Amino acid sequence: MDVAHRIAELRRLIRYHEERYYVLNDPEIADPEFDALMQELSRLEAAHPDLVTPDSPTQRVSGRPAEGFEAVEHAEPMLSLDNAFSEEELRAFDERVRRSLASAGVTTPTVVYVAELKIDGLSIALTYERGALVRGATRGDGGRGEDVTVNVRTIRAIPLTLQPPLPGADRIEVRGEVYFPRAAFERVNSERTASGELPFANPRNAAAGAMRTLDPALVAKRGLSAWMYQVVGEASDTHADILESLRRWRLPVEPHWRRCEGVEDVLAFTREWEAKRRTLDFDTDGVVIKLDRIGLRAALGATSKFPRWAIAFKFPAEQRTTLLRRIEVNVGRTGAVTPFAVLEPVPIAGTTVSMATLHNADDVARKDIREGDWVTVEKAGDVIPRVVGPVLSRRPQDILPWRMPETCPRCGSRLQREPDEAVWRCENTSCPARLQRGLEHFASRGAMNIEGLGEALVSQLISAGLVTDFADLYALTAERLEQLERMGAKSAANVIREIDKSRTNQLWRVIYGLGIRHAGERVSQVLARTFGSIGALSAATVEQLQSTSEIGPVVAASLRAWFDEPRNATLIDRLTRAGVNMAVPPDQLVAKIGPLTGRTYVITGTLTSLTREAATAALEAKGAKVAGSVSKKTTAVIVGADAGSKADKARTLGVPLLDEAGLLELLS
Repeated sequence: MDVAHRIAELRRLIRYHEERYYVLNDPEIADPEFDALMQELSRLEAAHPDLVTPDSPTQRVSGRPAEGFEAVEHAEPMLSLDNAFSEEELRAFDERVRRSLASAGVTTPTVVYVAELKIDGLSIALTYERGALVRGATRGDGGRGEDVTVNVRTIRAIPLTLQPPLPGADRIEVRGEVYFPRAAFERVNSERTASGELPFANPRNAAAGAMRTLDPALVAKRGLSAWMYQVVGEASDTHADILESLRRWRLPVEPHWRRCEGVEDVLAFTREWEAKRRTLDFDTDGVVIKLDRIGLRAALGATSKFPRWAIAFKFPAEQRTTLLRRIEVNVGRTGAVTPFAVLEPVPIAGTTVSMATLHNADDVARKDIREGDWVTVEKAGDVIPRVVGPVLSRRPQDILPWRMPETCPRCGSRLQREPDEAVWRCENTSCPARLQRGLEHFASRGAMNIEGLGEALVSQLISAGLVTDFADLYALTAERLEQLERMGAKSAANVIREIDKSRTNQLWRVIYGLGIRHAGERVSQVLARTFGSIGALSAATVEQLQSTSEIGPVVAASLRAWFDEPRNATLIDRLTRAGVNMAVPPDQLVAKIGPLTGRTYVITGTLTSLTREAATAALEAKGAKVAGSVSKKTTAVIVGADAGSKADKARTLGVPLLDEAGLLELLS
């Protein structure tokens, strides 16, 4: 027997049967027969190690656990999708698409879409070179993700080599979703319960956690799978062609997608799968609708977050009734104290729910939700459990209305509420609960991205008195961490390495990590790019802040109040002395000098020839500022279609209005 020939034949057979089992869910042989093929291949490769190749099925789990994941750049940004929650919103999306196409000179009575089931998992980008898998990366922040190649290789639905014929490029990037099949999720949770571990809350979080596990052997045991739906830069005419190409290359493609002639066909697809979604072996919370013709997508463009040629339709939330045992409150990082419901556990949308959000005290009072009530619970977007309201016909006679506690449950400080706000707050900046949540946020992936600094470790650091603010993190040593419970030398060293690495983060991550009210990721990026340093930002007046693109009066006042607090100024100084980056490279700053320097514009409504983001960038490149609100100092308000209250305010203040033609003339 030709050993090399037999090894090649075994690899072909195994890959074929992996596809039948893991992708098509239609196995042709029993498990013992498949195992026998794997065992024969393993024996032959062990006897002939010179014939072992990286793409062999035996090499899916190989090597030692990784020390950490490197950050990698995506070929193109991985954008999120805007959502539609009703048929009316889906029809409105279709109307926007047809209107934008008409503006671009494309007139058609119906628009062709492709509808795909929305996979409730973890976005992934796979890179193949000359047909071989060389990299798998998470979505991350959309521009950069984590290199999880060793874990991707363990997913048997993902081929290590593609089936030719392949596209002309030597290197291609395909994108999709890694998910936890229901059967595998139930098996893993049964095993965890039997061993005394807490079960995973839901398949989506479990899949995301598995992909960030540093030991690929543990990932392989989970039994993850994947569906692919995009090729970056592929020059196909239609999205339907792309899905067919992925399938021909032996990549897993969810088979229930449909080409739809117009929005009514799309709606028929959503209704069909809303009724049938529980028959699938994976979780889906909706349908993704994409413009089929690739060449028309450029005419619609994208916002900073979403493409305008696609949308995610979310299925209505599944509801259940259960007993509300008690109402407790949680203290957040900004001091916001919010109520939540502790429930009799109830299965909803594939998971067991024992807690649910109640939003705020006013919402509890408005719905008249009481401890001891039977309540209706649903998952918003099939993810976040919330209490819809009480079942009054089942209410016991002796239960009383719930009242918000007067003092903080963690520090005993009296709770305060501003007259125009619905949220109660603990104003004690030294409150352990505020510090706990603040540190968790500071270390989170979206902020300073300090791997390993999670809820349990933060709690220990606070209890041991090792950390009283963010700056204390940079004074920690591995020796100090090793004194904590269940913290070994290797884990301590890894955490210290992650903390040290965070010193070089971009300035916007620092601003976002500080937890300033109303300063989210996008606002933090704008502030960093505009002011260039934490010193310049902290010295900015409310007027200067408000004249900044996308910064309104509420955000400006919140920023000024935060920087005016002496303890926060001390914190900034300590972080700076700890070596944390507090500046932006000059080439990344908003242009300060140009023909429009000194002028401030506000954009409102929808522009047809360019996106609002592109208009903002063009104005800033010429030295102008683009503000988020209108004031007497505004040079002009640029008015697009469906302009709102900003145009009205401009008229009231006597600020000039500029239409889209005037904007283009200004830019030229």
